[in-house]
Amino acid sequence: MAQTAVVNVPKLNKTINVPTGLFINNEFVPSVDSQERIDAVNPATEEVICSIIAGSEKDIDVAVAAARHAFKTTWGKNITGWERSRLLNKLADLIERDAQELAELEALNNGKPIKIARDFDIGDSIQCLRYYAGWADKIAGQTLECDNTKKLAFTRHDPIGVCGQIIPWNYPINMWSWKVAPALAVGCTIVMKPSELTPLTALKLSELVVEAGFPPGVVNTVPSLGSVGGAALAAHPDVDKVAFTGSTVTGRKIMEAAAKSNLKKVSLELGGKSPHLVFESADLEQAASWAALGICYNTGQDCTAGSRVYVQDTVYDKFLAVLVDKVKALNVGDGLDDATGAGPVVSKGQYDRVWGYIESGKAEGARVLVGGEKRNSKGYYVDPTIFTNISADMKIVKEEASIFGPVLSVGKFKTEEEAVILANDTSYGLGAGLHSNDANQCMRVSSALEAGTVWVNQYNLLCNNVPFGGKKQSGIGRELGSYALEEYTSVKAIHWNFGEKLEWPL
Repeated sequence: MAQTAVVNVPKLNKTINVPTGLFINNEFVPSVDSQERIDAVNPATEEVICSIIAGSEKDIDVAVAAARHAFKTTWGKNITGWERSRLLNKLADLIERDAQELAELEALNNGKPIKIARDFDIGDSIQCLRYYAGWADKIAGQTLECDNTKKLAFTRHDPIGVCGQIIPWNYPINMWSWKVAPALAVGCTIVMKPSELTPLTALKLSELVVEAGFPPGVVNTVPSLGSVGGAALAAHPDVDKVAFTGSTVTGRKIMEAAAKSNLKKVSLELGGKSPHLVFESADLEQAASWAALGICYNTGQDCTAGSRVYVQDTVYDKFLAVLVDKVKALNVGDGLDDATGAGPVVSKGQYDRVWGYIESGKAEGARVLVGGEKRNSKGYYVDPTIFTNISADMKIVKEEASIFGPVLSVGKFKTEEEAVILANDTSYGLGAGLHSNDANQCMRVSSALEAGTVWVNQYNLLCNNVPFGGKKQSGIGRELGSYALEEYTSVKAIHWNFGEKLEWPL
């Protein structure tokens, strides 16, 4: 069976070759025992792009064994930081070289616009790889004083080992880089399980892993259903750490499986219900732009989507008028069109979920200010929808970002204290934003907001050197920055006695 599909893209007048096998030991191979296939669908047309192998639990076993062998022989502690850095930089160079084609494939499989995939997701991923390439030869421990006349101690930050990495469908390339870069920088090996909805770019990136020169088994890619491959990685006794980005419900299952197997280390970046506060002193034009970005970027399919905006009552009407104009200006269409600023949602299941929430908002009495009507055309399109007249008990206000679409609830507050209470009235704590030109207020409110990331006078922009992660039910652990290195290392303390003599018996 061929391990490559040729994808025709008439709109671009070209074809793209896509690997369709499992990537293990630097080769694309068939499944050990699975005859199942995963159809990759274009959400703009609802057509199947191609079909790839769906890995089984036994395939995960093979991939983990390959990763373990590489960790013990050609990677792990057997390679210098200089070499890890060189290979990561080479991989970044190759992704930069192929950025246009990768963006086209991302647009086909995910629906996001080519220019967004290329200039933002892929551009950021290249920077992420280069950032961690810079860390690869700087993994340092400490020397600790015990007794200068007899003993010293020092620490080593060892690579934790084989890592199972489970990434979501909303940022397929970006989340790949967030997981892969710090793990490889410290010397871990990887079994990657991309989302079954968007597996194509992870397979394409696997080709570049070989071209960059990484030894076989260092990075392995097993597309699979989450209930099969993801569950197998979480429960695998020879996986040392599992990293997951996705829903809180699945995160709980992964943590439970990790605990019941070998108590492997776990990092979880989960959902949110992120608040966005606009105070009366804010630049309302800018605040509306950032609020529009917060809910419309990536068609609202973002863990930190600012899905709850609360505006001070003195500027509420004025802000809403500006926000509506901003949202209406966004062109939602086929990601292969240059004029498109946002694409369809990723799948029929996601489309039905988002519309279910929109209908729920209407039924519970919220007022639709803009959007809220289905298109009569092909594609899983959801135009940005703004609700007002909301209350705290409505599903669109209280439930996790599983809405995961461009659906915004806008409420109002009178005082700063009320704004903080409204913002924190959630069991999630991934992101939060505030807009104010009162510096003291910015400090007070940013301190009071219960979230892993707080944006002041902007929203949803991240930097590779700044940590990202959640509080409460939004997860544990951190990605990005130096903090992510801690997720992939194990600290070993070494006590060195050079002068103390033990008298025995005691």
